Amino acid sequence: MLAETICSAVSAAGLGIAAITAYRKRFLAATRIAAYALVPVGLVMTGVVEWVSGIALKPQVWAGFGVLALSWVLFMTTRAVERRGGGTRKERRAARAAGREAAAPGAAAPSLAAGAPAAAPQRRQGSGAKARGGDDFSDIEAILKKHGI
Repeated sequence: MLAETICSAVSAAGLGIAAITAYRKRFLAATRIAAYALVPVGLVMTGVVEWVSGIALKPQVWAGFGVLALSWVLFMTTRAVERRGGGTRKERRAARAAGREAAAPGAAAPSLAAGAPAAAPQRRQGSGAKARGGDDFSDIEAILKKHGI
């Protein structure tokens, strides 16, 4: 009974605000306010308010909400740990397998050059000062001299 009275009062206040807004010639906003103001009365008429007030006073319902909240917290915790730890079990297993293959590439597939020593990787020379054989800071020194520093 109390919930229905409160909902009716909220709707009446909302419709009053909508009327004032319409008086100020803001009809779109007034219509939107009236729509929101009619929601509480609609909930009372459909019985939703009575159902919610019946649920709110039962300890079993609150225990159920607690269990749902605990479930959500556990789920989110596992998601956070999974993201920090490098993914799912399947992804970690694949990463370990790739690591083993990278550690012993000759053992995975025999080749003709298995007995020959591996050639050292060649270093690419960039187009900077190192490629010209100059000092690392020669470009910087030239700029500073140009500006008189």
